[in-house]
Amino acid sequence: MKTGILAPLICFVVSLTAYAQVQPLSEEGKLLLESANKEIQNIDTEQLQQQILDQPDTVLIDVRTAEEIKQVGTIGLYQNINIPRGWIEFRIADSARAKDRPIVVYCGINARSPMAAKTLMEMGYSDVKNYASGYFEWKSQGLDVNLSDMDTSSILYRRPEEVIEGVYSAIGATQPATYENSGHNNNLSFVIAEDAVVVFNAGGSYLLAESMHEEIKKLTSLPVKYVVLENAQGHAILGANYWKAQGAEIIAHEHTAEIIAEELSAVVVVEGEPGIYERAAMVLNDKLFKSQIIMPDRTFKDKLSLSLKGRTIELLHLGPSHSPDDIQLWLPEDGLLISGDFTFNERLLPILDHTDIRGWIESWDKLDELNPKIIIPGHGGVTDLETVRYFTKDYLVYMLDQIVTLVDEGGDLFDAYEIDQSAFRQWKTFRELSIQNTDRLFRQLEFEF
Repeated sequence: MKTGILAPLICFVVSLTAYAQVQPLSEEGKLLLESANKEIQNIDTEQLQQQILDQPDTVLIDVRTAEEIKQVGTIGLYQNINIPRGWIEFRIADSARAKDRPIVVYCGINARSPMAAKTLMEMGYSDVKNYASGYFEWKSQGLDVNLSDMDTSSILYRRPEEVIEGVYSAIGATQPATYENSGHNNNLSFVIAEDAVVVFNAGGSYLLAESMHEEIKKLTSLPVKYVVLENAQGHAILGANYWKAQGAEIIAHEHTAEIIAEELSAVVVVEGEPGIYERAAMVLNDKLFKSQIIMPDRTFKDKLSLSLKGRTIELLHLGPSHSPDDIQLWLPEDGLLISGDFTFNERLLPILDHTDIRGWIESWDKLDELNPKIIIPGHGGVTDLETVRYFTKDYLVYMLDQIVTLVDEGGDLFDAYEIDQSAFRQWKTFRELSIQNTDRLFRQLEFEF
């Protein structure tokens, strides 16, 4: 929990890490670094960007320690991996077996990466370069980075920001849930009406919900009247018991209630198949403090209008999408949609075992009919309809067409793994989800015909 005395401590650790990175080298160290730089090829930021475009199979290696990366981040390219300088000889073959594979190494301020580049050349790798500008120069230019936590003074990955008047969203990490981002890897939003507040997503823990409420209190003294669960996933429901204790009414789709009821039954967790709470606990550990799964107070099937002064708010179920129970919050007077996991931005969406990909594509017509001007997606920054179509429907249509064609031609799962997904390579979570999506979709469709 990053509140109280812990927040200054974290800031101190970050400062200490940065301090350690700029300590002057010894004379011997300077001579070693000077010698290495004479033997390697150094490139700058523009040259690195060009290499990624020209040679997308480049292995980009951050040679700093994992702890440094957790504290200050790393380059946000798909090609980026972390192999600490002391492990480069032992782990490089896992990522670059061929000795002619293009490799670029870097660190924070070009102190360790020249030595790593020299080592790789001595090992016989023939296409090695050193990104001499380093991570901090990349970050200072506002280029894409992956950060474990955007705000170390709050358990929220990001604090909420105003989207339009009275509508706020705390945009979560585009990476998978981790202990460092506190499971805040989805978007937590709220709407302030004249008499009350509506929260969309309870958050992935009691502590996240509490932190979100503290942010709301900075803006208004109005009570949180409704909390809407976008679906039955952990990062949408595990903070619900906090909101219930504050007097809020918990609202969900009727299928969400069915899933939660199963989770609360005595037989839901079988050996080797942990439930929603157990899966979250594997990641969050102590940050799941006080969190409980509870039943919603009210459910609906297709549409529910919320009674609030000065604001028209409609809860919708546009149809099957990422999950069969995904719901959306629509502000027709503002043309703003809080879509939940119906739409994604910036990152690759996950296809789950229960994802109905055909249904999701068919449901898109209802989204087009709404024609929202502004969309707060389930994951990724606030955007527009064209952008979420690109990151959601276009990907789904492409993968469905590829798999159906493959099945028609008698291809197997190993052939499916060879489907070209390079157009999506730089999307966040591509490394974690591209093969998993292929596997699940193929298994869903292989016996369909």
